[in-house]
Amino acid sequence: MTNQRFEFFHEAAAPKGAEGWEKMYPYYLVSQPEGRGAEDSRFWFADSMHWSRAVHPFDSIGAEAVYLGVGVNSTRSIALPTSLGLDVRMVNGFVYICPLPVTDPAVIGKRAELFGPRAGHYFQNWPGLYAQWKEKMLASIKVMKGLSFDAFPEFEPEEVVTKGWGKSASWQVIENYHRLVDEFFLIWQYHFEMLGLGYGAYMVFFQFCKDAFPEIEDQTVARMVAGIKGIMFRPDEELRRLAKAGVAAGIGPVLTAGGPPETIFAALAKTEAGKAWHADFEATRDPWFNYFSEYGFLHDQKTWNDDLSIPLQGIARYAERLLAGENIDRPVEQLAAEQDELAGEYRALLNPTEAKRFDDALNLSRAVFPYIEEHNIYVEHWTHAVFWQKARELSRMLVKIGFFKDEEDLYHLNRFELDQALADAFQSWAIGVPARGVAHWQAEIGRRKGIMAALRSASITPAYGLPPAEVNDPFAVMNYGVTTERVKEWLGATTADGLTFKGIPASPGVAEGPVRVIRHESEIADLQPGEILVAPITAPSWASAFSVVAGVVTDIGGMMSHAAIVCREYGMPAVVSTGFASARLKTGQRVRIDGRTGLVEVL
Repeated sequence: MTNQRFEFFHEAAAPKGAEGWEKMYPYYLVSQPEGRGAEDSRFWFADSMHWSRAVHPFDSIGAEAVYLGVGVNSTRSIALPTSLGLDVRMVNGFVYICPLPVTDPAVIGKRAELFGPRAGHYFQNWPGLYAQWKEKMLASIKVMKGLSFDAFPEFEPEEVVTKGWGKSASWQVIENYHRLVDEFFLIWQYHFEMLGLGYGAYMVFFQFCKDAFPEIEDQTVARMVAGIKGIMFRPDEELRRLAKAGVAAGIGPVLTAGGPPETIFAALAKTEAGKAWHADFEATRDPWFNYFSEYGFLHDQKTWNDDLSIPLQGIARYAERLLAGENIDRPVEQLAAEQDELAGEYRALLNPTEAKRFDDALNLSRAVFPYIEEHNIYVEHWTHAVFWQKARELSRMLVKIGFFKDEEDLYHLNRFELDQALADAFQSWAIGVPARGVAHWQAEIGRRKGIMAALRSASITPAYGLPPAEVNDPFAVMNYGVTTERVKEWLGATTADGLTFKGIPASPGVAEGPVRVIRHESEIADLQPGEILVAPITAPSWASAFSVVAGVVTDIGGMMSHAAIVCREYGMPAVVSTGFASARLKTGQRVRIDGRTGLVEVL
């Protein structure tokens, strides 16, 4: 990169061993010569919040579905006046996005005429529409759960003949694959149905506060709005509840003894109290452990149900605190009181007309805010858990019939290639000949496994293209923490002395302690009491880890990112969007972080 711009896509060299990576993905997700001019003129930043690692070919379906959902709602349905969707490309296996502003006053006016009544309909009917949204989501999840992928039999079932079906029963594998993909895309349209409006309502309140109180901090505005109750906190609340139940039943030492889940469960089986607690644990798993430690966009990310050591570690942390006489309850009533007190203090500074506008904007923001966080439980966690479960079932079936060698093979094909492979497998079975794709894909998958290893060994490039003079896209700033200051730092226009650097102050408080750099959810168990958690991004599901750390620092994320919201609600000092904290800091270094100024200081 230069001080004026970042590399263009066509200038980005592939990591050694990853040459030809472009052929693994659908052509429209990859830069093409005919689109070079438009791409070079734009600013693209890495969506490392959702894709922290290079993406396998099949997993790129998420990049498609997410930004189709953004576009169809922002650009075509709600018609946001000053913003279209987010364009998406993949570079060296990573996902990059580009906000598309609307600058023509005539176009803004035309879109505003549509936006007003459409947004108004949602705001006026929010509770009912949100209830309807939940029903739609649960219906789609149910459809996905009902899909099956049975191996092709030697002969079709007798009913095909005796009931005159006249068609293959096994064709259902092809139909169900298409349905799985279609439901995934549908769910991601649902995801963004109300999200842009939710952010919009918050931005109206945010801007009012900034105009009325020029000195107000961004996080103070957020604290007046942010949700305190809701299902986004429920998985962690269940860990606290189970810890309390275990300690009350006298089995706290079993829960805190450590070891693999099998060892813990075997110890629990020795007492009636242990058996009862284990039954409670099992009953809690569906749906509350259908919860990813990250965001569930990659097939190799695990839910708590996939790896029970994750929730058991969280329960053990809480049980240890209880046994030490600590209170592990979230101070919900205190947070609510502080929230109302804070709003009251600022409202008192306004005249009656301004106070009315303040009340209206605040009440709307609070009304829509639960959706901003809760929708992730339905989509990124519950839906993605089922989607990857069904993908694994399909993969196991293809291994069983001899089409693939191992279950990981499937993910090295993109969704269109997998459709072709299924067609080949089915048609060959129907005709009675060996599938041609067995040999074809065996060689190609072997080559792609080498490419994926090379891509995942490389560091992510933060941005490409021409940076804007000012980053003012609300989605980029509020959710991703991509600000003008961060972009200048990426360009090298501002430098850090190696001892201090800044990010966005996301949650108040000052903390000091040794650094623990976490790059993968599997490393969370390494966290020690009093450490400063440093990561590219944290997920809401890391909440139990916050019970032991002193503070949080992330590379990416804005004031309304999930990490920032959860840190505020758990009273955890946090600095987000530092850019390179996880690369600059090393485990064991001692730092001080200030969640009000955004300063990170190496001691």
